[in-house]
Amino acid sequence: MKKLGFYIAALGISVAPGYGLDKEADRLKAAAVVVREILDIPDGIPQELLDKAECVVVMPSVKKFAIGIGGSYGKGVMVCRSGSGFDGPWGAPAMYRLEGGNIGFQLGGEATDFIFLVMNRKGVKSLLKSKVKLGVDASVAAGPKGRTTGASTDASLSAEILTYSRARGLFAGVAIEGSTLRPDNGANKKLYGRELTATEIVLTKKVVPVEGKELVELLQRASPENLSN
Repeated sequence: MKKLGFYIAALGISVAPGYGLDKEADRLKAAAVVVREILDIPDGIPQELLDKAECVVVMPSVKKFAIGIGGSYGKGVMVCRSGSGFDGPWGAPAMYRLEGGNIGFQLGGEATDFIFLVMNRKGVKSLLKSKVKLGVDASVAAGPKGRTTGASTDASLSAEILTYSRARGLFAGVAIEGSTLRPDNGANKKLYGRELTATEIVLTKKVVPVEGKELVELLQRASPENLSN
């Protein structure tokens, strides 16, 4: 780990505080803060979209590399509704990583929070793979804002994943393609005490670890039922 830090410093790469969130509890706490604050935005994520989402992915404090290569790196978490039909209460969190190409940062090197709404089973299935390339393996679109989806486009409402960002207090739907999301297997092993795939966590894990309860309870209060069916 020290060698990695040395090479990053030598290259002049700037990474967000999220890069150091090796403690799973810290990562889950940061994700809960992001969700709580974004849910409090008056013209934020439309309630009817949240109510139709199968899963929510939260990536706190993602920051692009500062040397002009357009890369990015972030650590976060995915929470899905429980049950084979994703129609139960919000379930156990699975740790994820975001990495790869330029993901639409519009505010320079400022750290950016991302929230992704996974809107259908195909999108969930894609994310449960070992790696999914956004815009290739799963269709993505900038999520609409506001109290309702009245101004939404057909393209956004047909996408498998709707994406939102927040930086410098500005919240918006954001186009994000070309980067990859993949399960953070090492973090999942630390959190649950044994090796578990993201599929096993999402589909079979019955108990939410204490570190993830705040995040899961926030989602449960905000959207207690899946209204997509």
